[in-house]
Amino acid sequence: MLTVQAVSLARSRVAISLAFAVHGAVVGTFATRVPWIAEHVGASAGELGLALVAPALGAVSTMPLAARLTHRFRSRAVVRVLMVVFCLSVVPVALAPNLVTLFAALYVFGAAAGMADVAMNAEGVVVERRYGRSIMSSLHGLWSVGVLVASGAGVLAAHADLDARAHFGIAALVLIAVGWIGGRDLINERLPGEEAPAFSRPSRPVLLVGLVGFCAIFAEGAGNDWAAVYLKTVVGTSAGTAAAAVTAFAFAMAAARLVGDHVVRRFGPVATVRAGGVIATVGAATVALSRHPVPAIAGFLFIGLGVAVVVPLVFAAAGNVSTNPSQAIAGVATISYGAGMAAPGIVGGIAQVTSLPISFGVVTALCVLMTLGAGLLRPRHPATPTETQPSAEVAAR
Repeated sequence: MLTVQAVSLARSRVAISLAFAVHGAVVGTFATRVPWIAEHVGASAGELGLALVAPALGAVSTMPLAARLTHRFRSRAVVRVLMVVFCLSVVPVALAPNLVTLFAALYVFGAAAGMADVAMNAEGVVVERRYGRSIMSSLHGLWSVGVLVASGAGVLAAHADLDARAHFGIAALVLIAVGWIGGRDLINERLPGEEAPAFSRPSRPVLLVGLVGFCAIFAEGAGNDWAAVYLKTVVGTSAGTAAAAVTAFAFAMAAARLVGDHVVRRFGPVATVRAGGVIATVGAATVALSRHPVPAIAGFLFIGLGVAVVVPLVFAAAGNVSTNPSQAIAGVATISYGAGMAAPGIVGGIAQVTSLPISFGVVTALCVLMTLGAGLLRPRHPATPTETQPSAEVAAR
């Protein structure tokens, strides 16, 4: 018979799982309508790329502040409030009438996304520690499920030629309700560790972990935000087929992450990341060479499959490096997510000077670097007996 404590922990896991799913759904809602947004403001590939730098700037400037919030206030309130703010932040993106206002709206969108991301990952690490086994991959898998469901709705909206302003407004209201109600069972305490300065230099282990995270999230950001644009402008498909590329990408990430905990337990983080890096490299190269919908969509699917488990391992490794999980996660998130969220803008800039296929050649090179850097995720500080940190025999693989 389950104890009261076990039931409470199970409810906390469901609550944080819903938070991850809602966060992913907001991202998926935005990603499938990027072509509509670009057309609405009359942005070229280069101008769109410049606007897509704004979320990275917003994230970098606010992620370190999220660590302070998780220690100053109880985590339940922090996660719930930040999720509401993030859900609302997608609406102004569709309302922006020109490139300048779009940049401002995307800055706020990125700031809200980054702070909510740090808060929910910090809480996820705490729940994982209490479980005594790996759950971070499945949490990120549910984030991808959220992207998948929302991108599926985006495909329907695109086929129905629904105005993105109405689409984003409806999605925001639904996701706020799900996140707020589901958040009632989040852990209601201040997260462990001393309150850190708003901005502090990440430690060397955090920097090294962040390098792998940067490569993975660069590839993820490029695929997520440019898949639909690539299919429409390079391959020449319809808006509905272009949106399907985002769905394929999200499906691959969701499937891989949902089984990721079992894979990591069996083969260890190093072997898992190396295998994923090879798969992602093949996928990115396929995209760069494709001029037909089938191989292009397959390429995006392989990119998603290859990088899927890397990001959860990066956050889990960061959260277990020190006794202050939110500060370490904020450091890694600032390096990997903050810089990685600049990927869409960098891809657009390269495309403006050369072409989108060449941009995905750069993504291919970063996937190779991610593969070579897999050893940086080898556990060195087994602070907790979680399955994210396997035995020495498995970790050495």
